[in-house]
Amino acid sequence: MQTETKIEFMVNNRKYSLISDLHTHTVYSHGKGSIEDNVVAAIGKGLKTIGISDHGPSHLGFGMSRKDIPKMRSEIEALRDKYPEIEILYGIEANIVNKNGDLDIKPAEFALFDYVMAGYHYGAIGRNPVGTMFNAAHNLIEYRTGREPKRLIRHNTDYVVSALLKNDVKVLTHPGDKAPMDLLEIAIVCAKTDTLVEINTHHMSLSAQDITTMALADVKFIIGSDAHKPGRVGDFVAGVNVLLDAGLDLDRVVNLRVE
Repeated sequence: MQTETKIEFMVNNRKYSLISDLHTHTVYSHGKGSIEDNVVAAIGKGLKTIGISDHGPSHLGFGMSRKDIPKMRSEIEALRDKYPEIEILYGIEANIVNKNGDLDIKPAEFALFDYVMAGYHYGAIGRNPVGTMFNAAHNLIEYRTGREPKRLIRHNTDYVVSALLKNDVKVLTHPGDKAPMDLLEIAIVCAKTDTLVEINTHHMSLSAQDITTMALADVKFIIGSDAHKPGRVGDFVAGVNVLLDAGLDLDRVVNLRVE
């Protein structure tokens, strides 16, 4: 029997705890643990829901294989019977691969998952690998040098906006990480498409000011650990800290319990 050690965080006599973590990786992409390892870790931290969301298949370095989708689904179905005390969801962190808003999973494949997250990553290719890799290289150079030319911001913003409008995306993962974007415009589109904006405690791509800016739109947020090791499943404290710094009404964070 798994012993539960609920993770709670106290600030000014208020208790914070995480209800769910939809952003976790396994050995099917570039995580270090199995699906069951993540599930057990989530139970141990008192989570009510755990999501398995490995990287989409187009990533050159650590994309999951399409042939593993039925195997992963089968594993999750078996684990649901073994661990009825927690909800186990099968998701994917798809890659946004071009300005047309395409992801690296096909529209017909959406039904294979309980939810779809999407984000911008270096190393993900689409139908135009040369163009996609050129864009990634451009972003990498600007990211390293600290420059943010307006045309690149416009280009990256169009990437994300097109993907949100074209696809049923539940969570936009780590917006602004590795690629400068117009975060307010993206937040407005997230509100329109009912897409959650992720506060990612692995990348911490959003500052308190970024969150304040995005909160000007009627958008909701979600904390995700982006765990690549089972021990980081449910890691949320850094997310609470930046949300408090931003002065955000925490009722807008869908997976945070405040007492």
